[in-house]
Amino acid sequence: MLLAIDIGNTNLVIGCFENDEIKFKARIATDRTRTSDQYGVEIKNMMEAYGVHVSDIDDCIISSVVPPVFNSVRTGVIKVIGKQPLVVGPGLKTGLNIHMDVPSQVGSDRIVIAVAALAEYKAPMILMDLGTATTIEVVEPENLYMGGVIFPGVRVSLDALTSRAAQLPGISLDKPKNVIGKNTVDCMRSGMMYGTAAMIDGLVERIEEELGHQSTLIATGGMAQFITPLCKREIILEKDLLLKGLNILYKKNKR
Repeated sequence: MLLAIDIGNTNLVIGCFENDEIKFKARIATDRTRTSDQYGVEIKNMMEAYGVHVSDIDDCIISSVVPPVFNSVRTGVIKVIGKQPLVVGPGLKTGLNIHMDVPSQVGSDRIVIAVAALAEYKAPMILMDLGTATTIEVVEPENLYMGGVIFPGVRVSLDALTSRAAQLPGISLDKPKNVIGKNTVDCMRSGMMYGTAAMIDGLVERIEEELGHQSTLIATGGMAQFITPLCKREIILEKDLLLKGLNILYKKNKR
């Protein structure tokens, strides 16, 4: 069984694969203060909660966009399963032709998502990951990774707004009843949710104008299920792209 871990700014996404099937997936809050022992125990407990034992794990692959946490998680995994994890980074075979100024600086999560999407869909594609940050990336035919866009995620934007505006309260990010809000909370909710959807619609339109053609639109990430229904364009929702991509990368590079 393969243990796959993606270390994000907000959560660690953990999953186990057996014969390319996800046996379970779970999330652990990312905490920069936790030690390797604490992460090891949490990962072990999470696996056992889903009926997976340490003896079932044959290997592990990790991707990370949080350098301060990576070493703690990696060391914790080694202590638990007794194996060195495969790490997503420069030198790994991805099958992508990365057209970026400095290819090694592309976030590992963006590479993983692109690899997973190409396994299930045909380019050209525009991929969106709605998490702590909202990222949009462009993949053209022949596996050309062209680059993309990064802007603050919905919750980051909301936290910034409420921390800097004294009279604006914290709110839940439910679907707004209308675009035009009738009270402060509804106005904020509409701005966050419809505003992000409109930003995505507008950026997709500009990207496609720049490319000269339309593309398949695919979204993943914690906020995708709430934002994509508010967009005007049809967007395919793929909740498990990160885990699927880690499984594919492991098979391309397994020792």
